[in-house]
Amino acid sequence: MTRLTKRLAIYTCLLLAAVLFVSPVGFMLAGSFKPDARIFVEAGSWRAFWPVPMSLDNYRDVFERADFLRYLLNSLYINAMIVGLGLLVNALAGYAFARLSWRGRDVLFGLVLAILIIPLEAIAVPLFYLVSFLGWRDTYLVQIVPFIANAFSIYLFYTFFIGMPRELEEAARIDGAGVLRTFFWIIVPNAGPVFASVAILTFLTQWGAFLWPLMVTSGEAVRPLPLAIAAFYTLPPLQWGDIFAFGVMMVAPVLVVFLLFQRGFVRGVAATGIKG
Repeated sequence: MTRLTKRLAIYTCLLLAAVLFVSPVGFMLAGSFKPDARIFVEAGSWRAFWPVPMSLDNYRDVFERADFLRYLLNSLYINAMIVGLGLLVNALAGYAFARLSWRGRDVLFGLVLAILIIPLEAIAVPLFYLVSFLGWRDTYLVQIVPFIANAFSIYLFYTFFIGMPRELEEAARIDGAGVLRTFFWIIVPNAGPVFASVAILTFLTQWGAFLWPLMVTSGEAVRPLPLAIAAFYTLPPLQWGDIFAFGVMMVAPVLVVFLLFQRGFVRGVAATGIKG
């Protein structure tokens, strides 16, 4: 009975925490289908989470009042490039630190770990002047290139690769495979969980990036969704239903990516946690 009581208490606490974290999303989702007059009037009851009668007028208004499709494609392109190029660059760096022997490896890896404690806000101003000097402002490059290499991603790859059995590489070397061929044909196919983990973490981080795009973009041509929803909020008249609909469509790609890769993400986090 004591064990059952503890388990019930744990699951009750977890359920309450889940409700606490999910309720804002549920309120936003329900509000996106309601007229403005009903959104906050029903906020004090369970009807706040029950959009009946349901209407798609708010979603239609978003596309009429803003160029949502352009902002969505901008965010998808920017994040796809960061994730894709980041997986290649950071995986190669993690493999070099974990498996290859070369002069200065430990010192450079220590510097990579030191970068983990430096927030973007600390280097945003000098980085802004650098990209301005290069003429990258208000382009896709300025939102992609600075975030391809990532110290945390390198560390995750390092902790996974260092725990892999060396017999796989030794067998490939005996067959005449070089370093790059061994990496792409032997290591990568066996490192699916860590690739999924890094891809999801990178996507989640960059999808909601606001400060850097705000500093380096001014026009709508390359504006991502976080800046777009901030600008949409200031458009008169203030329509909370439209804002909620914008937010739902902005969050939806994140949920889709997580649901597609959640199994590999969980396995990757467990594997890197144990081996790290």
